[in-house]
Amino acid sequence: MRRFISVFSLAMCLFTVTFAVNLQAPLYDVYAAESNVGATAITVAFAAYVAGLMPTLLLLGGLSDRIGRRIPLMMALLLGAAATGVLVCFPTWESLVFARVLLGIGTGLATPAGTAYMTEIVGVERTRTAALIVTSATSLGFGGGALATGISLGMQGPTLMPISYIALFIAVPLLFVASFRLPKVNNLKDVSMLRLPFFPSGTWKFGAAMALAWSTTGMTIAVVPLELAANNLEGWTGLVVFLAIFVGFLCQPIARCLQNDQSLALGFVLIPLGYFVLLVGVGSSTLNLVLLGTCITSAASYGFTYLAALAEVSERAPHDRARATSGLFVYAYFGFSVPVVLCGVLADQFGLWNALLAFAVLQTVATTLIVAISALRRV
Repeated sequence: MRRFISVFSLAMCLFTVTFAVNLQAPLYDVYAAESNVGATAITVAFAAYVAGLMPTLLLLGGLSDRIGRRIPLMMALLLGAAATGVLVCFPTWESLVFARVLLGIGTGLATPAGTAYMTEIVGVERTRTAALIVTSATSLGFGGGALATGISLGMQGPTLMPISYIALFIAVPLLFVASFRLPKVNNLKDVSMLRLPFFPSGTWKFGAAMALAWSTTGMTIAVVPLELAANNLEGWTGLVVFLAIFVGFLCQPIARCLQNDQSLALGFVLIPLGYFVLLVGVGSSTLNLVLLGTCITSAASYGFTYLAALAEVSERAPHDRARATSGLFVYAYFGFSVPVVLCGVLADQFGLWNALLAFAVLQTVATTLIVAISALRRV
């Protein structure tokens, strides 16, 4: 029973940290309007999350090996609340950039520590189960924040203080206190405070797949809503962001039944297929196709690819899981940010639709190259 409570408490901490990340997504256009900025600025604010996260992963991904797992998680909870508080007090694009940096730092602290911690609590012999719990909690969090704000805005009408923000402000102090009750299950290591990520041998294709999959999710979350707004469909942004992640959560039990390589292969098929359907939906202003394409890409990104990649690096680095998880997320968040910013620049220069088409070409070429190189290395 005590183990169940610990697992649940840790999962709720991870959920809440990631819940804060996309909480403000349905209000992007409001913050942008306050500062009179365009598509490039919005995608820069979106990618500012990675500006905070990437250095944290690169330099502090193994910090929890030195100071314990609980402290990084507690810091991440506080950063999520602080970032949201900044947006409440100063609802501008500049504040959004700053808040996203704080959220990135929080995620960079929480995900490596939380993944290693969950494995230690559940048991090292149940690595895939631990990976499933982590991916489920974080997937629900990443998607749930945007949906919660979307629902709040639908109930309250236009506001800069939605109920979803209030829920976060209530949850954080409760979980912060609950974190003190989490068990001390890890042996601290006498290592440097600054620890670089670790990339286990044979995991490059999983990392590359994560970059590809999450770049598609990044486009869905950051750029597609701009096109929806242009077609008077902005009210569906929260649902699109939620589906972009939640459907992947629903697919994770299926992915668990597959071998990691099989799950990864299925992801490679679904990523371009889903984006193609989404693109057709956006181009024809057909909401059903937009939602269907979002669901397919979600299944690929946060379902089959995410679970396979996290389980693989955990299994290949039993004595260095925190740093190995950091290495995986370096791949993932490079894909999550760089293509989105480039497409934002293209959108301002050549239009949103042309930017979405350019990404489709890039995605197809990248998928083909990764699969081809992987096949050649097996020969």
